[in-house]
Amino acid sequence: MTKQVVILGGGTGGTLGANRLRRELPDDVHLTVVDQDDSHVYQPGLLFVPFGLAHPEDIVRSRRRQLHSGIDYRQESIDHVDLETQTVHLADGSTLAYDLLIVATGAVLTPEETPGLDGPGWMEKVFTFYSPEGAAALEGALASFREGRLVVNVVDMPIKCPVAPLEFCFLADWYFRERKVRADIDLVYVTPLDGAFTKPVASQRLAGLLQEKDIELVTEFNTGEVDGEAGRLVGYDEREVPFDLGVVIPLHSGADYVGRSPGLGDDLNFVPVDEHTLQSKAAPNVFAIGDATNVPASKAGSVTHFEGEVLVENVKRFLAGEDLDASYDGHANCFIETGFHKALLIDFNYETEPLPGHFPASVGMPLLKESRMNHLGKLMFQWFYWHALLPGRDIPGIGADMPSAGKQTETAH
Repeated sequence: MTKQVVILGGGTGGTLGANRLRRELPDDVHLTVVDQDDSHVYQPGLLFVPFGLAHPEDIVRSRRRQLHSGIDYRQESIDHVDLETQTVHLADGSTLAYDLLIVATGAVLTPEETPGLDGPGWMEKVFTFYSPEGAAALEGALASFREGRLVVNVVDMPIKCPVAPLEFCFLADWYFRERKVRADIDLVYVTPLDGAFTKPVASQRLAGLLQEKDIELVTEFNTGEVDGEAGRLVGYDEREVPFDLGVVIPLHSGADYVGRSPGLGDDLNFVPVDEHTLQSKAAPNVFAIGDATNVPASKAGSVTHFEGEVLVENVKRFLAGEDLDASYDGHANCFIETGFHKALLIDFNYETEPLPGHFPASVGMPLLKESRMNHLGKLMFQWFYWHALLPGRDIPGIGADMPSAGKQTETAH
């Protein structure tokens, strides 16, 4: 009897998960991927668009064409999921029955949740680079910006790629220095965190870089309102941060349909899962991957990649009636562009914070240290993304588990 596996979302997690499953599951398992459009965005590339280092058309491809043969693709919005009847209801009124469901619809931007953010001044004086449209509009705004205060603001966590706002600051510093206008521009990074990053060792290193590059750091600022017309951020504690150009990373949530699916999501529409198996807490035959989950790991492509190995193994085990693999350790790594053709690399998991050393072993890319090698690694990753990660191939020498070799753990004490 044919088993129906339905994957909601054709982004990073849904695509690599579907391709790996098609390769490893028998032919009597039918795979269907559902998404509302056919535009797969290489999201790390959005960071480079405002600086003219990438163009939107270069980082967007067809979702359907990233899927292997033997996988059905349905382009339709999702209305809701009925966990009791094991049915996905689509916006056109049709339904998909499933034996196993994978939620991979990622995180969505919700600027409307912050008073004033998408009001007067939006896409004129206030921008975001977290969407292709926003990044392209910001490119024009930066090109004509020659003096004043540029403020980069994270409204709240969680967000996709938590280091990207810092990278934007570092690249802006480089960009304005190259244009010989840096002396006339104040750069300010405004975050709700108590430091530059969530982990102490990395936070200290990144705060040091901000200071070296003369970028002001404003911490513990909880944005309550964005006044685009007057050019100011207003905190819940009534503190104000003025700006001439605002770059704001809006609140994120899970997909809207999750909220319309009783029992599936939490208050932010993310899917609660076991952080080691990725099995949903709502139903045993539901799993989630990537930004759609509530796991206490970064919402980043590397996390989705590493989760993919455990997810595929557990789908196979669940369909076979076997115990699940509880080995996902929260592994994440991120290249952090710092400008001037250099980047940092951080590697961490649930238990171990980013530390100095090398990745993936004692000989490899330097960790928590600026280098040209790391910058080249970030640029090369786009090729790996389209040609290795999405097709579901393994990257030699890099597994799902965080490597401990090469890390200088004594630094943490």
